Amino acid sequence: MSRPIFIIIAFMLSSTALFGQILEGKVLDQYGTPIQDAYVIKQADVEHTHTNELGIFRLAGLQAGDTINVSFVGFKSRQLVLEEEDFSQRFTVKLDESPITLEQVVISKKISTLNQIATVDLENNPVNSSQEVLRKVPGLFIAQHAGGGKAEQIFLRGFDIDHGTDISITVDGMPVNMVSHAHGQGYADLHFLIPEAIENIDFGKGPYYAAKGNFATAGYVDFQTKEKLDNSQASVEYGQFNTLRTVGLFDLLGDASNQHAYLGAEYVLTDGPFESSQNFNRINLMGKYTANLPNNDKLSFSASHFSSKWDASGQVPQRAVDAGLIGRFGAIDDTEGGATSRTNILFSHTKALTGDAFVKSRAYFTNYDFELYSNFTFFLNDPVNGDQIRQKEARNIFGVESVLHRQMQLSGAAFNIQGGAGLRYDLVKGNELSRTLNRRATLEPVALGDINESNFYSFVDAEFDLGKVLINPGLRIDYFKFDYVNQLALNYRTLSEDKFFASPKLNFLYNPNRHWQFFLKSGIGFHSNDTRVVVAQRGQEILPAAFGADLGAIWKPLPRLWFNAALWYLFLEQEFVYVGDEGIVEPSGQTRRYGLDFGIRYQLSDGLFFDSDVNYTIARAIDEPEAANYIPLAPDLTATGGLVFQSPAGFSGSLRYRYIRDRPANEDGSITAEGYLVTDANFSYSFKKATFSIIGENLLDTDWNEAQFATESRLKGEVESVEELHFTPGTPFFLRGKVTYRF
Repeated sequence: MSRPIFIIIAFMLSSTALFGQILEGKVLDQYGTPIQDAYVIKQADVEHTHTNELGIFRLAGLQAGDTINVSFVGFKSRQLVLEEEDFSQRFTVKLDESPITLEQVVISKKISTLNQIATVDLENNPVNSSQEVLRKVPGLFIAQHAGGGKAEQIFLRGFDIDHGTDISITVDGMPVNMVSHAHGQGYADLHFLIPEAIENIDFGKGPYYAAKGNFATAGYVDFQTKEKLDNSQASVEYGQFNTLRTVGLFDLLGDASNQHAYLGAEYVLTDGPFESSQNFNRINLMGKYTANLPNNDKLSFSASHFSSKWDASGQVPQRAVDAGLIGRFGAIDDTEGGATSRTNILFSHTKALTGDAFVKSRAYFTNYDFELYSNFTFFLNDPVNGDQIRQKEARNIFGVESVLHRQMQLSGAAFNIQGGAGLRYDLVKGNELSRTLNRRATLEPVALGDINESNFYSFVDAEFDLGKVLINPGLRIDYFKFDYVNQLALNYRTLSEDKFFASPKLNFLYNPNRHWQFFLKSGIGFHSNDTRVVVAQRGQEILPAAFGADLGAIWKPLPRLWFNAALWYLFLEQEFVYVGDEGIVEPSGQTRRYGLDFGIRYQLSDGLFFDSDVNYTIARAIDEPEAANYIPLAPDLTATGGLVFQSPAGFSGSLRYRYIRDRPANEDGSITAEGYLVTDANFSYSFKKATFSIIGENLLDTDWNEAQFATESRLKGEVESVEELHFTPGTPFFLRGKVTYRF
């Protein structure tokens, strides 16, 4: 490097803090619990920082007499004048809780600045079911099509993600996605999460985050559960279709300053709106303990268990409804359904090394069982017994991860780095696909085997804060080992393959002032293919890469007005897909997606909030001719939003909408998946320790199709098969009442 260039770089690194000292401090809530991601801003300047997971921050370029502002969403901000002694000892700031407002949201030099919006949305309009929690991610749509117990179908950025092939979902860092799953790759059943226990939602779109690996192509979502409860609570909810839901969260240690513990339980029953009862029931149990140890260390332990069973009416063919053979909520085969359970144990430990460095480690174990009965084609393959299938597996997951976080000052400029390594090991017994009759008789095993899949990974992620510019390079290395034993083969043999994958990332942020952020994000991501695909392809083309870029901005022109927008592009390589419903491997060519995301948040008054997110996408297969290059079910235009109000007198409520436009259901667009506009609302009144709520879904009683597929099927007695739209009808007008008591 030549001397002039070195001088220029050194000047840039030191330009933010030519004068002044470094202030080191810690931000706590009123109970003494560290607050992560609190903002510390030098008044009348763009210089600011945020606290780490220990609540610690470092801000350079300060001196006695300067004023700093400390704020965080859901807390009263504090303005403090620094004194000389504040620089000689750790500066401690305590924040008191307050109602959430958009004024508390700060445009910071953080890659995840947009996450604050999810926090505002979650606090102002809490979710009422585990199915709803994913809808808090702007632009993400879901569809349920198997009696309420199956994982939701997910749509994001022009993807029909199925149940999780291209979105990484975690809870407190523990993976939800199942690799090489009996039903489909990346299967993410989030029903073990109690909605009332969610503290925050961390999300990001695109493959731009070094800490996020497998499945993080369209994006990632990490749900963070509460460390402590403000109070214990119990609620009972009852509504149409014999629906009952009861939830209890019980604080065990009260206002103890250094440790918190609580238990949670949820029980759900419903028959659903279908002519054939869903007989759905689910129970969730969880417990969590967190201790703030001496020297800023932290220890957390959580355990949870959920069990669910249900019957389903499945996806019905449009021709059967049009001919009057069944109603919209009828069934061709009402013996579909299933049962599943999951037990999780998670340890997390944070060790402070110095005031500006700590190591966060976690270890987890999951025991999982799954059994699903489906019939998509009715009598297409077996005109006598029908085409019912069973997908089943028993799985154990083991995982460990350690990540070093370090904050440094280089010539007065901030330099943050995190580097980590981890292992995930899946041990799957009896991964099965069989043809069955009436859930009782096994007619023919199609696939049966044992899977061992290991994923070793390491990553490094750095942030160079050059004043108004932040540069964020990253690199992730993944190693996969795939083993498969086919139990239907005559001779025992372990089929084995392995593969390395490197995922570089490079992101730029430019914050000219507190009201603007411009960003350019770029990176390579991937999702792994099913182990059965890997061994069938002999390790070739089995970690398809995703190349992405985002160019956008966040603008806050007024304290209570927020805009965000992004132009984005994503290219996926050739991949081979294991079709769990057929037990075959299908090739899928290169695809290209690009689009525009736009969002607005406006607080009209102290208690009235408006929000809207609009997403437009063009998704095409590259290797196909123009007339046959649609990606089936890929949404091209979606929108969500509504109004939320809260009153000091105890009244609160919301009016919400979600819209998705008609889209092709097959490659040539000859079959159309119908769009819909659905509106929901809720209203609550709080009096002393009780809250009374009314929840209404689909207020206009719209006929809408929740899940839709272009499927070739044959009804009993039909001579020829027909390919047409099959659908699961969306919920009609659905009214529930709820009572919550806090103690």
